[in-house]
Amino acid sequence: MAQSWINLAYLIASALFILGLQGLTSPRTARNGNLIGALGMLVAIVATLVDRKIISFELIALGIGVGALLGVVAAIRVQMTAMPEMVAILNGFGGAASALVAATAVLAPEMIPDVPPLQLYGSSAASSLIGAVTLTGSLVAFLKLAGWLNWNPRGGAYQMLSGGSALVALALSVWYTADPSRLELFWALTAVSAIYGVLFTASVGGADMPVVIALLNSLSGLAASATGFVLNNNVLIIAGSLVGASGFILTAIMCKAMNRSLWDVLSGDLGEAGAAGPSADDVYAGRIKSAGPDEIAMLFDVATKVAIVPGYGMAVAQAQHAVRDLANLLESRGIEVVYGIHPVAGRMPGHMNVLLAEADVPYDKLLDMDTINPMFPEIDVAIVLGANDVVNPSARDQKGSPIYGMPILNVDKARTVVVVKRSLSPGFAGIPNPLFANDNTLMYFADGKEAVRALTHAVKEL
Repeated sequence: MAQSWINLAYLIASALFILGLQGLTSPRTARNGNLIGALGMLVAIVATLVDRKIISFELIALGIGVGALLGVVAAIRVQMTAMPEMVAILNGFGGAASALVAATAVLAPEMIPDVPPLQLYGSSAASSLIGAVTLTGSLVAFLKLAGWLNWNPRGGAYQMLSGGSALVALALSVWYTADPSRLELFWALTAVSAIYGVLFTASVGGADMPVVIALLNSLSGLAASATGFVLNNNVLIIAGSLVGASGFILTAIMCKAMNRSLWDVLSGDLGEAGAAGPSADDVYAGRIKSAGPDEIAMLFDVATKVAIVPGYGMAVAQAQHAVRDLANLLESRGIEVVYGIHPVAGRMPGHMNVLLAEADVPYDKLLDMDTINPMFPEIDVAIVLGANDVVNPSARDQKGSPIYGMPILNVDKARTVVVVKRSLSPGFAGIPNPLFANDNTLMYFADGKEAVRALTHAVKEL
């Protein structure tokens, strides 16, 4: 009878996980989705503790206390601009937890009764392999996102080393599963997997981090699912599978949004970036029109609809609150303001949504690419804040360009475009952006936050 109640609790937890994921599909319902998913995890943990008939809870309580304290400190102190780094490191912790459970299982298999040996040792090998890759890969991603590591290895030798380590890790996992008495194979598997995790992430450029974070999230879910088989825990298998599947779907969406294959992202292959098409001198020479805040402010005298297109430059400058203040000022003067959000703008999926939500920008004003693109011909002023490749019309118009075919925000269709950038430096693709030299484009060269604040002041002075 007791086991029936445990199974019912697991079923409820699984349903809550699914409802939570459904809520996370929209910024408007994301907060509730997060709470529902957390409730599902609470139900699953309580049911598991009851099911396993744990006698002493002292260490568990200590772990919960330490984890809760670290979580509260991180929630209070970590800036929203550092959220990509936070997501990366949390993915790594998930992988580490799975690898530690696998190590415990192979060292003390008698603690996990009623699990067939093939399932126990095979899933332990899988959990250790995926968990170690997730841990070290996430650490490298964290260091890159934080600006503490600038290592982008390339070339055939590097790819051979990376691919070779992956093959060795797979071979060791099969070997250990066939002969689980040889613990040295398990430790070698864990070590080689950790090395592959470093190589797996090292070649990825900063602009590709949305893809890698989504993939690492998927891997952390797969590691958790494998751990579920180690412990013979159904709800962990379900939860891990949901995270793994949703993370992989998101990875595919990110790759499609960048018009690149997952292999190109992981190998750091930019194709013919920078080699195809005209040079920067050919595109920009004599055609760049620079403007200051006073000149740009006059555009809003006759504007009725304004679109703000944020990019990573907004995150770096931490300009989201200044952007909100400018939008509020324009709306107080009867101007409609919307935001155009590209799915890979920033350093993680939904990066711009998170930053703007932190600044209390209403969710219904955050329009995705498919929604806002048909609206651009009716936009009087489009303000591009720190975006580059995601608004580059070469992706739409120039066959042979390394980004040709990549879906972009068609800001060049607006009546007037104001681009806020520090310089004419190229985006990740390494190619010039014809948008900057368009007849309807004004370049505003300044730091994102200072530029928006100066523009807000100029509008007030009109």
